[in-house]
Amino acid sequence: MTAMVAAILALAVGTYAFRLVGPLLHGRVQLPDHVQRLLSAGAVVLLVALLATGALTEAGGFAGWARPAGALTGGVLAWRRAPFVVVVLGAAITTALLRAAGVS
Repeated sequence: MTAMVAAILALAVGTYAFRLVGPLLHGRVQLPDHVQRLLSAGAVVLLVALLATGALTEAGGFAGWARPAGALTGGVLAWRRAPFVVVVLGAAITTALLRAAGVS
C-alpha cells in the first residue's frame, strides 16, 4: 500500500468519523449560546474567504473583473432570496457576457 493510498484512507475514515459524531452526540452535548454564535460567525467567515479566493484569484494572480462581477451578481441574487438555479445562471450569464464583451 502506497503512502498516498494510506493518506486517502485515513482522510476517508476521519471524514466519516466527523459525520458520525454529529448524530451520535446530538442532544448529549449542549454548547453555550456565545459559543454557538461564535461558531456560526466562524462558518460565515470561512465561506466568505473561500468565495473571495475562488472569485478573485487564478493561478496565483488576479482572475480579472468578469469572475468577481459574476460572483457579486450571484451573491446579490442569493441575498434577494432568488431560487438556486436563478442564482447560478445569473452569475454564469454575467460572467459569460462580460467575457464575450472583452472584459477578462
